Amino acid sequence: MPVEPRFVPRFVAEPPQEPLPYGRWAGTLERHFLGACDAIDAGDEDLGDPGEIAFYPDRTWHGRTYVPATARTSKGFELFGYVSFRTATEDREPTEFDAVADFTEDTADANPDWQLDLCEEVVGTWRGEHGKLAHMTLVWGRPLVPKGAIVTAELADLTVDQCELVMERFTLLAPDAYRGDTLDAKLYDAKGKELARESLYEDDGEDDEDDEDPDEGR
Repeated sequence: MPVEPRFVPRFVAEPPQEPLPYGRWAGTLERHFLGACDAIDAGDEDLGDPGEIAFYPDRTWHGRTYVPATARTSKGFELFGYVSFRTATEDREPTEFDAVADFTEDTADANPDWQLDLCEEVVGTWRGEHGKLAHMTLVWGRPLVPKGAIVTAELADLTVDQCELVMERFTLLAPDAYRGDTLDAKLYDAKGKELARESLYEDDGEDDEDDEDPDEGR
């Protein structure tokens, strides 16, 4: 058996377990997400009022479930983040809610060359060989090209997570910024043909230090 060249965690998060939020559950998540949006320090920017919130497939890791969200504002910004909570059990409702939110003016509308519209946030770390750290990163978004079926997260061309599209939305949770390698998201059709790819970084190859914090968010 050949030696594994990339000793990294793969497929560590549970695949989505629930449909996209709706009804009272969507209302609960919306309140937490909007609370995090209200706490954003936007400096001198007037972000405007948030519009309809789009939720993305859930992913569960280390006992917490993450449900990402985005919303456009009346001023043309995009709010993005997630709501997380301790996973429900048969006799307990979800507990320990937390929410993270940020904003960007760098939207898909202003970038017609994008093939995937991506958001990301680091939610933890994984310590690998010789103490090197991987940044466990939640990645969510939607494809901007048609006929996609599944999106993968790939680290140095090694698939470390994947998610089927749900209403043209996906969520990944995968190691990033490990041993000089950074994540790419790749879109495939139902027959396994690659349709699109996007890096999480505008300038690939510049994040060489494993122990430095990568830029979080957009």
